[in-house]
Amino acid sequence: MSGNPGTASPRHNAIVDLLLLLTLSTLWGASYTFIRIGVTTIPPITFMAARTFIAGMLLVVWMSLRGARLPRDPALWRRFLVQAFLNSVVPFTLIAWAERSVEAGLATILNSTSPVLAFLGTWLITRHEKVTARKLLGVVAGLAGTCLVVGASAFEGLGRQLVPQLAIVAATVCYAGAALYGRAFKGMPAAVPSAGSLLAGTVLLTPISLVVDHPWTLTPSLHSVLALMGLAVFSTALAFLVYFRLIQTLGSVGTTAQAYLRVPIGVGISMAFLGETLSPSAWAGLACVVAGVAAMTLPAPRPRTEAAA
Repeated sequence: MSGNPGTASPRHNAIVDLLLLLTLSTLWGASYTFIRIGVTTIPPITFMAARTFIAGMLLVVWMSLRGARLPRDPALWRRFLVQAFLNSVVPFTLIAWAERSVEAGLATILNSTSPVLAFLGTWLITRHEKVTARKLLGVVAGLAGTCLVVGASAFEGLGRQLVPQLAIVAATVCYAGAALYGRAFKGMPAAVPSAGSLLAGTVLLTPISLVVDHPWTLTPSLHSVLALMGLAVFSTALAFLVYFRLIQTLGSVGTTAQAYLRVPIGVGISMAFLGETLSPSAWAGLACVVAGVAAMTLPAPRPRTEAAA
């Protein structure tokens, strides 16, 4: 995960990146279930503080086994703090709190707007990567497909729980900002910004947890503890390794395509294990999602060059 992704052929790299993007979508898609179970007996701030601490320490151990160490540069740790604020502290807490009341379908739509925001931020502000018409088409197609899959009925709850819904939107803005800011760690092994930002998040969240939740007084259920471990190990530690690797290879806009891929993954799980079926509009939506992700992530074809005479 920390090797140089540019040593293989472009076709091989594209396949690997798409597989990693699918993995990231699955890991982060599962996080909503883990969070919903965990916050039933563990308050959101404490739950997220424990999440970042466990995941960060796991990555530190993993790095030490590979003979790597965390950097000591204070300027780099300040960047880790900014990344933690955007990618974990604020969005993790907001989503954990909002999931107590916002319906899953509407939450999916609200949280799938991060590619749109990342595209606009890249185009209007940072301009750190090439913004093409194909990427724009992919962003629009993916968002439209998400709405078709979830269904128009999801919008019926829009505005009923206004503050929690705005919390999810704010979290999505943070995720888009994190994808843009993550380019600051280009060239580093993925484990370094992963572990550094998670430990920085722990430093920010733990004092708030101690003051607000008094965690020593809590009696969490076994289900909540297991959900916390699943969230920390799979949907955080492993997911962050994949995330920072993709930031370097797919760029900010391409990496946020995982927000769209969560939709067909969730639909596939429901069809396989719950026996659910899809409407014709949902099938059309899935096609839009797949086409959108492909447009956002697949490398542009190289122009043909004439052979030398």
